Amino acid sequence: MRMNLKLSRVGMNMQEATIAKWHKKPGETFKTGDPIYEIETEKVTQEITAAGDGTLLEIFVPEGENAAVGAAVCAVDMKL
Repeated sequence: MRMNLKLSRVGMNMQEATIAKWHKKPGETFKTGDPIYEIETEKVTQEITAAGDGTLLEIFVPEGENAAVGAAVCAVDMKL
């Protein structure tokens, strides 16, 4: 099932984050718990991991750019 992954709030005051690194490229598969991308905020750097198995389809926010909380950062195909 195709879905967009949105940037989640990892801190109470977080409004946006910088995409520091993509661990997967479009077309690459991932399993539950694999890191997909890494974010940086004023206070933390954190890996965002997969909640299930799937494939990264498209990246919307490239490395080094900011995304607001709730913004779609990529599209994935999740296996059901």
